Amino acid sequence: MIAILDYGAGNLRSVENTLAELGCEYTLVRDSEGLRHASQILLPGVGHFGQMMRALDVLAVRDTLVERIVAGVPFLGICLGLQALFESSEEAPEVRGLGVFPGVVKRFPAGARVPHMGWNELEVRAGSRLVRNLEARPYVYFAHSYYVPEHEQASATCTYGLKYTAALEAGNVCGVQFHPEKSGLVGLRIVQNFVGQAC
Repeated sequence: MIAILDYGAGNLRSVENTLAELGCEYTLVRDSEGLRHASQILLPGVGHFGQMMRALDVLAVRDTLVERIVAGVPFLGICLGLQALFESSEEAPEVRGLGVFPGVVKRFPAGARVPHMGWNELEVRAGSRLVRNLEARPYVYFAHSYYVPEHEQASATCTYGLKYTAALEAGNVCGVQFHPEKSGLVGLRIVQNFVGQAC
């Protein structure tokens, strides 16, 4: 069963609608027990890095989430859900991320108009499983002020003053900085690529 980790994110309903449109069965989970029964996990996220991580700690799901990711359960983090995979963020330096990957999430440089909000194109790297079967430079919807620097596991990048990681793939772990649930048919295809045979 696909599990959406519900910590109160504002884009939760849109993610549910996307899975429903694909004909996927899913459940909302708010505890470790739900994560342990998940065949795939989606972590949607909007808002503030510190608030999200504190919410995960209040639900006492941090350790179980990392355990399930390390165990090989397919995982998709959306927006803050991608950023959570790293050790920390400049948005809340005192708060620990999940630490699945080393590194710090950065704020766009002074002078950049933030948040980066609206449609922008992806530069897709060859071999991507997540961002495949799309036009050469697809457009997707972004809404963020912080970014993951270019990463060796990036499967797509975006340029907004500088080039940064827009999609990341490492084995069972996927993350996107954009919002596929708000990116029309392109976003629908990306989510479909992730869930694969689960629907």
